[in-house]
Amino acid sequence: MSLWHVCGEGTLSSSMNAVHHDQLKTACHRPEPTTLPGHRAKVVALVVVVVCLVLWASPPTALVAGILFALVIGHPFAHWNHHVTKWLLQICVVLLGFGMNLPMVLRLGLNGSVFAAVTIGATLLLGWWVGRRMALDSKTSTLISVGTAICGGSAIAAVSSVIAASEAEIAVSIGTIFLLNAVALYIFPLTGHLLHLSQAQFGLWAGVAIHDISSVVGAGMSYGPDALTTATAVKLSRTLWIVPLTLALAFGVARRKPAGAEVSRRNQHFKIAVPWFIGFFLLASLLRSYVPAISTWSPQLSEIARRGMILVLFLIGTSLSLRALRSVGWRTVVTGLTLWLFVSLASLLAILIFKLTT
Repeated sequence: MSLWHVCGEGTLSSSMNAVHHDQLKTACHRPEPTTLPGHRAKVVALVVVVVCLVLWASPPTALVAGILFALVIGHPFAHWNHHVTKWLLQICVVLLGFGMNLPMVLRLGLNGSVFAAVTIGATLLLGWWVGRRMALDSKTSTLISVGTAICGGSAIAAVSSVIAASEAEIAVSIGTIFLLNAVALYIFPLTGHLLHLSQAQFGLWAGVAIHDISSVVGAGMSYGPDALTTATAVKLSRTLWIVPLTLALAFGVARRKPAGAEVSRRNQHFKIAVPWFIGFFLLASLLRSYVPAISTWSPQLSEIARRGMILVLFLIGTSLSLRALRSVGWRTVVTGLTLWLFVSLASLLAILIFKLTT
């Protein structure tokens, strides 16, 4: 019997003596001498990088640092990264609400709702057409379209359960959106300054054309406080479109099912992803607007939120892997890039030509 089988099964032959039993038991529980030091080094490096970034880094720098950390060193807690990032992002968005006036947030969201509806509808239609022209499978095309039209990875996760997308299709779509988000975080502030966009104009543009709320907040932070407020309000109002879109897709999938056809367990038990954290964001904004005791703490809470978003962008960067990059094919990239350029350029031209602000 090999030592591997002894350690794996936890059983010993009755013929082994007590001394041999103790030796094997010690060997089973002895840590690998090269694993733990390497893991400790990764943890130490992670802590040092996080502290430096939270104290001194800008949002684009944090994202790039996360990508480099993942590719060069490796995330020591990769299996926890998704859940930690998701909850930390939502907490930071709620904390941002403590720095924003509720009437202004509601006005920004309502004023941008028509613009959002038009761009969402146009993006979904264009995504359907481009996906067919690129011979991309319908599920991947749908995921990239909703990710571009609404709110990136969150929309992809919500819709994937409705259309019963595979793990590979989800990974490819999120990988494409991730790459475009990383580019937008650098290009949008630079373009805004070159075109002399006001903070209100830039916030509207970023809220409409950048995929994930993390990158929207990061770009807004880089441009200015008013841009951050506008971009956050516009993006959160856009995020609410997840609910009606998911319901519409579920209805469409059900109608296309032939009578008597088997429905997969995943389709039968899909969940409508309701972004409840937006309600807490509005509650925080309400408290900030009408409770003086809380409004005095607004600058400190807003600063915590901004520093937290730096950490969020770093953790999002660490989620990138070479495997994810290899899975993104050229057809997927072309589809995602086409939709993103359409949303970005069309919304920017509308803002410049019609002098749109919120």
